[in-house]
Amino acid sequence: MSAITYLEAIREAQFEALRRDKNVFLYGQDINAFGGAFKATKNLGAQFPGRVFDSPISEDAMIGMAIGAAVEGARPIVEMQFADFSSVGFNQIINQAATLFWRTETPCPITIRLPSGGTAGSGPFHSQSMESIYAHYPGLVIVTPATVEDAYWMLLESVQLNDPVIFCEHKFLYYHLKADDLGQPMPLGKARIARPGRDATLVTYSAMLHESLKAAEELRLDGYEVEVLDLRSVKPMDTDTILASVARTGRLLAVGEAFPWGGVTAEIITRVSAEAFHLLDAPPMRLNSKDTPIPYHPNLWKSHRPTTATISARLRELLRY
Repeated sequence: MSAITYLEAIREAQFEALRRDKNVFLYGQDINAFGGAFKATKNLGAQFPGRVFDSPISEDAMIGMAIGAAVEGARPIVEMQFADFSSVGFNQIINQAATLFWRTETPCPITIRLPSGGTAGSGPFHSQSMESIYAHYPGLVIVTPATVEDAYWMLLESVQLNDPVIFCEHKFLYYHLKADDLGQPMPLGKARIARPGRDATLVTYSAMLHESLKAAEELRLDGYEVEVLDLRSVKPMDTDTILASVARTGRLLAVGEAFPWGGVTAEIITRVSAEAFHLLDAPPMRLNSKDTPIPYHPNLWKSHRPTTATISARLRELLRY
């Protein structure tokens, strides 16, 4: 098998979901003949006639239709062109999909794919990471795959869940990340130790996993062994694995690409501080993108988000304490 990209894994997962279950269909803007903005549905319309539908340019209408179809027994996969645009369907997601089972005991098995995160030149309207916003609301499952394997297996698992899933796939990884095979599935909600260590715990997810692994390798040259945890899903969050790692290392750095206020990194630090303060040998730290709109210029974008260099610097600060 030739190497498969992160984007191809997402396409293959949708193919397999359509093949397995006649109740699955795809819905999104220009996803049929055109194959979507990033070609994540390329050829699927021809392979599954009548089950890949172009939607109107209305995210509100798209989510509303998907919820209605789910009530009638379907399992729609909805593609947003960019995660940022999902805010137009925000009311449908948080006030309808997230609350449906709680209000009526009717499952809402929809999967909403959000092409998330930044790429050079994308600017403030096509680069946002929305996982923290959606994680605030009960009833939603928030998935943040950082590997080719997880992009495939976690999308398949998301479609099978009876809860609405926000599937945050990172655009930067579409073509930059490849794997020789699809590996084996891990349960959604279980964090993965991507790199074992003894001196500090670095908890991260999505594209920041790869920047974090590079930073940990830099510090290895100085004799430090940093343990890197990939959350894999933001909600549910595998607090037990985080606490077990902090118990081994005594130090915590949480890294995320999203804006800092009220984010995933803040939640990680809150949980560790509340439940494992006695295990810490240093104040927990975090690193996020800057608290400004995302700039267009590639050089400004690189200075706006966490990078290997800024993560390494924050780790050294943590280890010096």
